[in-house]
Amino acid sequence: MDSSSLLTDIQDIALAAGEAVLRHYAGGSSASSAKADGSPLTAADLEADRIIGAGLRALDPAIPLISEEGGVPEYERRRGWTRFWLVDPLDGTKEFLKRTDDFTVNIALIEGSEPVLGVVCAPARGLLYGAQKGRGAWRTERGGEQVRLRSRPASGADGWIVAESRSHPSPELESFLAGLKVKARLRIGSSLKFCRVADGAADLYPRFGPTMEWDTAAGDAVFRWSGEGAPRVSPLAYNKPSLKNGGFVLGGERLGRDPSDAAQVC
Repeated sequence: MDSSSLLTDIQDIALAAGEAVLRHYAGGSSASSAKADGSPLTAADLEADRIIGAGLRALDPAIPLISEEGGVPEYERRRGWTRFWLVDPLDGTKEFLKRTDDFTVNIALIEGSEPVLGVVCAPARGLLYGAQKGRGAWRTERGGEQVRLRSRPASGADGWIVAESRSHPSPELESFLAGLKVKARLRIGSSLKFCRVADGAADLYPRFGPTMEWDTAAGDAVFRWSGEGAPRVSPLAYNKPSLKNGGFVLGGERLGRDPSDAAQVC
């Protein structure tokens, strides 16, 4: 596996999966079944998962893969992994079914406990984000030129622009925002919230409801490696005994809050 071309390879796989998702979307696909946790599962999820799995195995079959649509090995087995793929083939299935366009294909490479590469493809919006440790982060819109992302922590002096979940409001979020000077609230689905902090459209992304590591890894990579001069600080860690994340606030390096508050702030 050639590390110099790896980001391009993963972007190509994400775009292929995104095209498959769009075919279902354009066809008005709305049929879904419920998974064990009650979340919806569609044919688009499954086809994207097949495309991504085949693409990643072709690059290097020795690297383990965890996908939302596959099983999760016991921690005793994966605790010794030095690297693995972490995939959400269709993040924001509820947004897909509601036809809001806010759904993404997420592919991340984890080394140790951090995402060292991440690709987020939002096919209905024509957006592609990619990032790699040591190289930076980029956004491509409608197949145009890649734009380098260079983000820095906002001061909040003029008020905070907050990216928040469209489908998962919470009393904890309202309580958190009540203590801030909020300039605007952007309701966005899927991992695009991470990307909007990385590209400067938003300052903060607070999340108090449950997420899984595959929900966050690719967007978190885009956020981390978008930092101008130094990586942005993220409170999220990967390959934990449980793949569930706690509450977090991304982009709040200058908030000056105690991380022992209701969410970890970074």
